[in-house]
Amino acid sequence: MKKLLISLFAAGTSILAAAQAFPEKPVTLIVPFAAGGPTDVVARHLAIAMAKSLGQPVIVENRASTGGIVGTEMAIRAEPNGYTLLIHNIGMSTLPALSKKLRFDPTKDFEYVGQVADVPMILVARRDFAPTGFKELQTYIGVNQKKINLANAGVGTASHLCGLLLMSQLQVPMTTIPYKGAAPAMVDIQGGQVDLLCDQATTTLQPIITGRVKPYGTTTRSRLKNMPELATLSEQGLNDFEVSVWHGVYAPKKTPSSVMVVLVKALQDSLEDPAFKDSMQKLGAIPASRSRATPKGLETQLKSEMAKWSPLIKQAEAFID
Repeated sequence: MKKLLISLFAAGTSILAAAQAFPEKPVTLIVPFAAGGPTDVVARHLAIAMAKSLGQPVIVENRASTGGIVGTEMAIRAEPNGYTLLIHNIGMSTLPALSKKLRFDPTKDFEYVGQVADVPMILVARRDFAPTGFKELQTYIGVNQKKINLANAGVGTASHLCGLLLMSQLQVPMTTIPYKGAAPAMVDIQGGQVDLLCDQATTTLQPIITGRVKPYGTTTRSRLKNMPELATLSEQGLNDFEVSVWHGVYAPKKTPSSVMVVLVKALQDSLEDPAFKDSMQKLGAIPASRSRATPKGLETQLKSEMAKWSPLIKQAEAFID
């Protein structure tokens, strides 16, 4: 019995020491979308900042798939030791309503690290698209709905959600084209292969500034500080059309609490890092407050967003069907 107690004590001490030493090697941050997309851009700036706090490299690994499902499932299956993390966006809260065959529960299958940043969205078109403003676009869509295609970053993504709400409010269904991430969708809209896309400012802002796409409005409550001349969609006649994309960091379920403490601190340190804050400002994104960059902050956000969007998604899908 004495030997058993000594053995158990030694094992417990070893586990504690390992947790206290975390991290002893690089940490992988899974992005379940294509490289170059909006979540990927946020993740890469975050990885640089978190590496400073952790004292180890944070390696971004892209696992693109429709809705980010493949990368998310990879994170769920990873060993719960803190060395594999997931960054996901608002899609984590909309996937249960948008994907009927989802094999995971966002509210049960993760440990929450915290929120990262909020990113506004902008409705854009290929640069040679005929309508010059949103009012003209509404008329044009009504007349040419069968000819217009609306791209999105994949089922369950924010751009998918934005497209659903746009069609629902306009009461006009359009042909939707899902991509495996916003980056390939943006490539095709700049190349003229698709007509419309509603996506995050981290993806759309530079193409707008350089004239490679045509903007019609933002999905924010007020105009963007770095593009004040662009009116919101609500200003232009849509009813409280507000879709802001928030990002959160998750760890596999049963990650030790001592490791979670380190990860939460690293996230909070990152959001206060001057270089990270500057990069977010240039992208039109807003870093989360310290209270939101916590497990409780992310859990609260996720559950409230699920409750908010699920009925709206069902209403929009009912119209389109």
